[in-house]
Amino acid sequence: QVQLVESGGGLVQPGGSLRLSCAASGSIFSINGMGWYRQVPGKQREVVATITRDGTTNYTDSVNGRFTISRDNARNTVYLQMNSLKPEDTAVYYCHANIILHSLARVNYWGQGTQVTVSS
Repeated sequence: QVQLVESGGGLVQPGGSLRLSCAASGSIFSINGMGWYRQVPGKQREVVATITRDGTTNYTDSVNGRFTISRDNARNTVYLQMNSLKPEDTAVYYCHANIILHSLARVNYWGQGTQVTVSS
């Protein structure tokens, strides 16, 4: 059993910052790629940023230069630092992890989602 627990969402004014965290726990042998996705009502979930186990990162164009993804492998945790937030960043943010279990099965897991609202 594996859980991804997110925290750090909330309401922020345009231009402000938030930091999201997502901690994985359970029967984890190792974690491969991790990432953050977001979804607004009526639209498909989209990738925001991803990070490999060795720290290689990728960002969607709309957040490049404003958001930073990082991870702490010892804590099985991924972070998303969001700066210069815009109203169009408003969404439910989900973390994702590709996890190798102690059984050596490789499974994709998702967090429960955390609301980020950017509004004055």
